[in-house]
Amino acid sequence: MKTCGIIAEYNPFHNGHRYHIEKTRELTGCEAVIAVMSGNFVQRGEPAVKDKFSRAETAVRNGADVVLELPCIFAVQGASAFAHGAVSVLRSAGIDQLSFGSECGNLENLLEISETPVRPENIRELMDTGMSYPKAYSLLTRSMLPNDILAVSYLKEIRDTGIEPVVIQRTNDYSSEILAEVSSAAAVRKALREGRDVSGSVPASDLSDPVFMDAYYPYLRNFILTADSSYLRSLFLCTEGIENHLKKCAAASDTWDDFMRSAVTYRYTASRIRRTCVFFLMQLRRECVEALGEPRHMRVLAFSETGRRWLQTMRESEIRPAMRFAAVPKEYREIEYRAALAYASVLDADKRKKLLQREIEGASYVR
Repeated sequence: MKTCGIIAEYNPFHNGHRYHIEKTRELTGCEAVIAVMSGNFVQRGEPAVKDKFSRAETAVRNGADVVLELPCIFAVQGASAFAHGAVSVLRSAGIDQLSFGSECGNLENLLEISETPVRPENIRELMDTGMSYPKAYSLLTRSMLPNDILAVSYLKEIRDTGIEPVVIQRTNDYSSEILAEVSSAAAVRKALREGRDVSGSVPASDLSDPVFMDAYYPYLRNFILTADSSYLRSLFLCTEGIENHLKKCAAASDTWDDFMRSAVTYRYTASRIRRTCVFFLMQLRRECVEALGEPRHMRVLAFSETGRRWLQTMRESEIRPAMRFAAVPKEYREIEYRAALAYASVLDADKRKKLLQREIEGASYVR
């Protein structure tokens, strides 16, 4: 069965995502679309507006055949780690092609950039002048927008694997906050936060009671202020004295927005701060992450009838799909459950119990 992979967050799933899946089928002629998707927390260092099971089921109802989970430890990191984790999962799935969106839409240029090594010390030299990391990186690899940076990271990861890249031109601005039929995820999230109607931009799905980082801030603020600095330093991504900086910012900030405004500096980007705070919520120790092996599993969140047939073909594969939570390796399973506990902590009692129960149940068959 010919398969094409997609790496996504679907935060939330919108009409542009459905277009991507449809265009992928058209260009590749694949028999099954295998998506690997971030879980309850996403790359920006924020909670997804809806839980991973809801988003996975929406994706399957709108064209994906199987949705696999990108382990949290890769989902909430920068482009290189994000791409490494996602491609590792899709390689286990044995995909033939990888389809991804791009602002420039030029595969030849993206391949050229992916083959050019970026020296970390050069980035540090630029950052020492006061330049942010994203800007320093873009100057070293030409002017690049977010999806192109990810595209280059994907191309680095699939080099010499036999996986064929398929580039699909984006039809809208990644960061645009204008709500339209085909909108950016940022525009849909902004509209949801403001309580506006998004039905014209998303397929039919339940986007009531979206989750945002503001809800976690009271607990997060108290934790930052009361935890010993030495304990904070033991947590994943807490390096370079960021714990002292965040303590000062938390003491002076009553809201999440105020906290972020005071915390962002040339040294600490917004993404770095948000990701660090997500791992604070999970209280995930650095030693637990360092002990992890390479991701050699693929947890299935949702699948279609076509996906069911693909899953049957994988029964004899070296790495079999994990249809139940118990089939996920223990060290990864423990981190995912921490993420689920953190994400569910701001939900009402019934929703929290249901979400934690879903975490330990099997994948959803979407008919």
